[in-house]
Amino acid sequence: MRETPFYWSHGQDREELLFCMHGIGSCADAFLPQRDLADDLGYRLVAWDAPGYRYSADPTSEQGIDGWADAAADLIISLGYERAVILGVSWGGVTATRLAIRHPKLVSALILADSSVGSGTNSKQAEAMRSRAGALSELGAAEFARQRSPLLVAEAAPKQVIDEVERLFADSVRMPSYQWACNSMAETDHRDSLASIVVPTLVVCGDEDRVTPPKLSQELAEGIKGSTLAYVKGAGHLANQEHPADFNDIVARFAKSLT
Repeated sequence: MRETPFYWSHGQDREELLFCMHGIGSCADAFLPQRDLADDLGYRLVAWDAPGYRYSADPTSEQGIDGWADAAADLIISLGYERAVILGVSWGGVTATRLAIRHPKLVSALILADSSVGSGTNSKQAEAMRSRAGALSELGAAEFARQRSPLLVAEAAPKQVIDEVERLFADSVRMPSYQWACNSMAETDHRDSLASIVVPTLVVCGDEDRVTPPKLSQELAEGIKGSTLAYVKGAGHLANQEHPADFNDIVARFAKSLT
């Protein structure tokens, strides 16, 4: 039996659930700017520290993308929900996609932010993802976060945004879970599975994303029938943190169209 991951909740008494899954170098607090979104929609927002991140216990062994997707499913069910709107950023979006594929009855709608079909589309990309964790081992979390965080936002992002991204990054990642997360991305290629996703889907990305460029979001949108593609102007890879008002507005319009 898996240990329950750490999570925080906003709007506990609400019937609809927005479940948020962070990126490979982050944690639940990346979604603090989405509390206003939850209030606007009247949803309960739950954001987790994925197993092996920040306050959550490490998995007992390497579990792959399926393990993280199943852990998310278990948590949603344990909270008393039969269905949820799933919001995933980057690696969290890849995991959210796998959640929708493995547990389709649990997902009422899907929001994939600055994400992709996975890094397993070619051997060079997969190897680059697997090798990334070496820098964490070599540099330590604080220096690794300092060097990488500026790439995760637009070039013109304010210093306070970069500092917050760096802080969450350094506080959240550790080995071996970061290596396992990188491996899970390297092993994943959802291109042939996207057609099985039939729930309403929003694909959204920063138009200045340098980590998963907009063309990768376009690939996702083209693979999921009937999906909506939107851009956050002036945002990089972490659009929900960089320009939360614009991001929240896009998501709110999508969510309100579901009713």
